[in-house]
Amino acid sequence: MPKDDAVYVGHMLDMADKAVGKISGKSRAQFDADENLRLALAHLLQIIGEAARRVSSEFQEGHPNVPWRAIVGMRNKVVHDYLNVDEDIVWDTVVRELPPLVTELKRIVQPE
Repeated sequence: MPKDDAVYVGHMLDMADKAVGKISGKSRAQFDADENLRLALAHLLQIIGEAARRVSSEFQEGHPNVPWRAIVGMRNKVVHDYLNVDEDIVWDTVVRELPPLVTELKRIVQPE
């Protein structure tokens, strides 16, 4: 894996793992009531997307199990359309999409 790709994929993994950790044991109601948590998760999604955007197209093509376009699209939504970020999508992304992403990124970063 090229050095830059390794750095960005590692950063994606770290931030995705951090986001999942932040909601561990939390309910949707707790998420809704905690502005700092909502802001933190949106920011972590932004960072994950920015790192994904910087991964080379060759590396992305070699790892089709990672939804690169969707990840970058989420980043673009959070950055450029921040007034219309849907909290349902943020919650669902962190709860449903990030755990399998963490698993896949770990497989890439730490192959057997």
